Amino acid sequence: MADINITEKELHAPQGGDGHGHGHDDHHHGDKYQSSFIDRYLFSMDHKTIAKQFLITGMFWAVIGAAMSVIFRLQLGFPDADLSWLQPLLGGWIDVDPASGKGTLSPDFYYALVTMHGTIIVFFVLTAGLSGTFSNLLIPLQIGARDMASPLMNMLSYWFFFLAGVIMFISLFLNTGPFSGGWVAYPPLSALPQASDGSKAGMTLWLLALVFFVVSTLLGGINYISTILNMRTKGMTMFRMPLTIWAFLLTAVLGLLSFPVVTSGFFMLMMDRMLGTSFFLDEIYVAGEALTDRVGGNAILYQHLFWFLGHPEVYIIILPAMGLVSEVLSVHARKPIFGYKAMVFSILGIGVLSFLVWAHHMYVSGLNPFISNIFVLFTLIIAVPSAVKVFNWIATVWGGNMRYNSASLFSIGFVSLFISGGLTGIFLGNATIDMQQHDTYFVVAHFHTVMGVAAFFGMFSGIYHWFPTMFGRYMNETLGQIHYWGTLITAYAVFGPMHYQGMAGIPRRYYSFDTFQAFNQFDTMNQVITIAAIVAFFLQILFIINFFYSIYRGRKQTEQNPWGATTLEWTVPINPGHGNWDGPIPEVHRWPYDISRYEDREFVMQNEPLAEGEVDGGH
Repeated sequence: MADINITEKELHAPQGGDGHGHGHDDHHHGDKYQSSFIDRYLFSMDHKTIAKQFLITGMFWAVIGAAMSVIFRLQLGFPDADLSWLQPLLGGWIDVDPASGKGTLSPDFYYALVTMHGTIIVFFVLTAGLSGTFSNLLIPLQIGARDMASPLMNMLSYWFFFLAGVIMFISLFLNTGPFSGGWVAYPPLSALPQASDGSKAGMTLWLLALVFFVVSTLLGGINYISTILNMRTKGMTMFRMPLTIWAFLLTAVLGLLSFPVVTSGFFMLMMDRMLGTSFFLDEIYVAGEALTDRVGGNAILYQHLFWFLGHPEVYIIILPAMGLVSEVLSVHARKPIFGYKAMVFSILGIGVLSFLVWAHHMYVSGLNPFISNIFVLFTLIIAVPSAVKVFNWIATVWGGNMRYNSASLFSIGFVSLFISGGLTGIFLGNATIDMQQHDTYFVVAHFHTVMGVAAFFGMFSGIYHWFPTMFGRYMNETLGQIHYWGTLITAYAVFGPMHYQGMAGIPRRYYSFDTFQAFNQFDTMNQVITIAAIVAFFLQILFIINFFYSIYRGRKQTEQNPWGATTLEWTVPINPGHGNWDGPIPEVHRWPYDISRYEDREFVMQNEPLAEGEVDGGH
């Protein structure tokens, strides 16, 4: 018992280079509460293991979500194709003509696929998978902490996420099918079980899963904020933190402030569905029959509650990617990040403004035009801190000695996608233009480019860069570059044409355009988009093969700091144990981007003391 008490005490000792540390044997063999397989790998409280759990679970959901998009793209690109070969996988959701044997995708299942694809990718992959992975991995390592403020709460945050995933997965196998009312779950479809098969038990499980998901997010967010504010090592002032940590901090704050709001909307939806309340229902007719007892509610109220989360959610997804890209570009361009403090204040500006723009998703909901003008103003203003970040990334790369590897290429690709996707957001932020483009493929192209694909590029960049930190090996570089170039080309091939389709007025979410003569001219374009989407899917399978193969067979890490980075995660031993550092936690003496600032050496680590008369480069 004495060993256990010492270990726990030292894990949560006051931070700093004050001798509070384990010896080598304590780290790798002395974690008595991590002695069995279950304690070490399933119910681990080591932040590094929990990061891997978030990552691998997110990858599982990414495959499911991407496969769903391939299936509904088959319907859009090749509506006359025989899909009977999918019946063993999808069962009754493929309608097979007894006479011809031809299989077609059920319209109900098409809408379920679109709904679940959006839900899975936005929440389970790009929120939990991205933020959960890298916040857990990097916060303690980069600020100089043995672990999170509450390892138990950290473990629970993962298992609540896992439970949410199990519930959502079960909903895929219901007789009535998963929820099919759109990932935004607008009432009355979501509030009335009798509205459609996809609004029955599948919707109930969808709500339950997302409530557990929110619990996971709040547990993680509280932990991240507490750790960053209270457990930084000696000398690690706020303006010596890497931009990754700033991004994770603001992401956690956004989650804490916005997720409870949408959860209140979820609980009201549950009451409307189960208890006969009318928060969101008024003068509703189902199959020609009036629901006379369901009056007095307002469906637009739900939209306000949802989008008050929905727009900060965009930045909950993209801010961690921005932080990762800032770090990777600086390290691989062999230059200090350009405008460090401007980058910090732009992150803070994005955090504040993200709460003031939610109604730009509601311009066509009957919103007062004068109120719309205010949201137009804030929407255009939020482009300013985003533009600051873009210009600073370009300035960081400009004139640098760039190493073109998988990590740096995905970061450059992120900047490209963020620019091209962000520019289309200026159109949609204008209320007058948005009324024409709303619910067309222009919106689909915009948010998939700037939030979906760009965030994935940031995530891939981080995985390739910090893979040695996680597993002590490197991913295959040749496969990584194939993954990058193929994904970049196919991403633009999928979402580039969709901008044109949207400007031509093609509405989103339609099952088929066969009956619309005006849209038949886009049949070939839909086929090209579908083929590009299928190629993109198999490129991600290539990445997953590379990932798991490299865990066991990848080239071993032999250098403690293989990239020549300056931050503290590269001061830990290769394959560190629980507690990270064998000896005392390093002290910090300088900002995190001392790269190529000295004639006699290429970079200086954060924990190296300043020479006499030397000024910290960040001040």
